[in-house]
Amino acid sequence: MITLLLSAVDTAKSVVDSANNVVAATTPAQPELHFIDLLFKGGWVMLPLALLAFLGLVIFTERYLTIRKSSKDESNLMFQIRQNIHEGRLDSAIALCKNTKSPLARMLEKGLKRIGRPIKDIEGAIENTGKLEVSKLEKNIGILGIIAGIAPMLGFVGTIIGVITIFHDVSIKGAIEIGTISGGLYTKMITSATGLIIGIIAYILYHILNMMVEKIILKMETDAIEFIDLLEEPGK
Repeated sequence: MITLLLSAVDTAKSVVDSANNVVAATTPAQPELHFIDLLFKGGWVMLPLALLAFLGLVIFTERYLTIRKSSKDESNLMFQIRQNIHEGRLDSAIALCKNTKSPLARMLEKGLKRIGRPIKDIEGAIENTGKLEVSKLEKNIGILGIIAGIAPMLGFVGTIIGVITIFHDVSIKGAIEIGTISGGLYTKMITSATGLIIGIIAYILYHILNMMVEKIILKMETDAIEFIDLLEEPGK
């Protein structure tokens, strides 16, 4: 009796395994979803998004290198200028600023050339030069802020256009097919996701550059105050 039961169990397992093999053989293989394929399925909106991403990357790289070069430590410059002024070598201090090639040096050079005039005139010249140098550092940074705002909206527009297209096709067919709607909708959501990613990255890069510029501004203001105090010292 036990032998018959074991034989029946083995037979049943064989039948189940055969059925599973048949199902696996007849079930079509699911296509793999690759990131690059998704990007191409996003439609024409992906092209302007790609251009925005490229533009943002170029602007950030160029501004980062420029600002980084301008933010080098120049404590030695102020020390040498102070020493030259104390020793009455004004021409040497001016020549030192010309050869340094930095926003701070150009600002101080303008002040050195105004020595002999009232302090208010010197302060005004330094302030105006400082504003000009800051505007040079901030050049094109605002474009990153624009990209951070435009990219998500452009991606959302792409999704809306895709949804309109899907329902237009449904209205023509006269029937709602879940496969058609869901299959088309997930590809159209790619533009929204891409736009958000580009916008977030551009927003972060925009504030990184602004923080770097603010650090330089603080340094320039500190050195300008030190320079004015130097000129107001007794005997100057």
